[in-house]
Amino acid sequence: MRASSPFARLALLWSLMVLAGCTDPYLPEAVQNPPSYLVVDGFINSKGVSTIKLTRTYSIGAKTAPPVEAKATMYIEEEGGPRYPLAESPAGTYTSTPRTLNPARRYRLHISTQTGKEYATDFAPVNITPRIDDFSWRATPEGLQFLISAHNDDPAATRFYRWDYEETWETIPVLIPTLEYRNLDPIPPGGLFPITTRFPQICWGNEKSPNIQIVNTTRLTQNAVRDYVVRTLPTTNSRLRHAYSILITQSAQSEAEYRYWDLMNKNTENIGTLFDPQPVQLTGNVHCLNDDAALAMGFVGVRSVEQQRLFIRRSELPFDWKVSSGYDNCVPDTVILRKEIIQSVFGGGQNVPLAYIRGGVLGIDRDCVDCRLHGTTVKPSFWP
Repeated sequence: MRASSPFARLALLWSLMVLAGCTDPYLPEAVQNPPSYLVVDGFINSKGVSTIKLTRTYSIGAKTAPPVEAKATMYIEEEGGPRYPLAESPAGTYTSTPRTLNPARRYRLHISTQTGKEYATDFAPVNITPRIDDFSWRATPEGLQFLISAHNDDPAATRFYRWDYEETWETIPVLIPTLEYRNLDPIPPGGLFPITTRFPQICWGNEKSPNIQIVNTTRLTQNAVRDYVVRTLPTTNSRLRHAYSILITQSAQSEAEYRYWDLMNKNTENIGTLFDPQPVQLTGNVHCLNDDAALAMGFVGVRSVEQQRLFIRRSELPFDWKVSSGYDNCVPDTVILRKEIIQSVFGGGQNVPLAYIRGGVLGIDRDCVDCRLHGTTVKPSFWP
């Protein structure tokens, strides 16, 4: 089962548990055709919108994204109180309306699948996330570091924290085609016609944090985190080429949720040798109410979140950093002006003509000129 994010890694754990202790590559039947368990990704937001994603575990050899669990019915339930439904859009993603929950009450998530299975989390109190004291960056010889500080003076407050981040950056191709291939007859000059431009000049890339970032202060005299490094970018990273933004999300967790994610971290990131911790079965807080054999993976906490965003432009960073353009390997090739060659090179759409030169045309891979392959042309609403 493939895993590209903390929750996607849940699917991988099934195969890891089967393979624990093995030193030779081996894919038993349980890994190639694993059971289809429900994977629940998200949390109950006590001060805003709650978003829950439902998927299924799947084969480690699959080449597609995890199968989504669509057409389920879902609601947030207050213990002894009202229920707040979540609507599905797009398929497999369920979202509530903005809501403020009573911090003195306990809540849980209830899920009914299209096949009649009912799942629910344990009722849990609301964890109030403290404000972010400071979120800043600093340039070091190794690269750009992002540091966060937070504290909580309430002696009854949680001492368990988690951070997630979302990055956005500008990507601007360094090559601009002045030609376009059109499969017309007659061919001269090779089916190539001058144009102004056919590709966008700027796009915005986006990526969410793939790693689990958790810290606890149980061994400290104060419930405080100071200058914790949540993200590091090398001096050459192409995301720093033009303009870059990072949104940090801070979450307070219960001890049970923290232990769950700590175990997840050990299972998915620290396994590789005989001396590493061996994988163990994760038991989250999602349970099937009408079928003991229908297991579910995931831990749905109840909490508020705090966020801050930083913007950085290339001009703010050390001038001697050799920041990559993201297109460093894009070197044009010469294509001879012969009909069969032109059609062979440009007919499939993977290659793009750039300009005429003596004896031919300069060609390049589309990936080098079409920034839509690296992001979106829709400018983010928060972009300056």
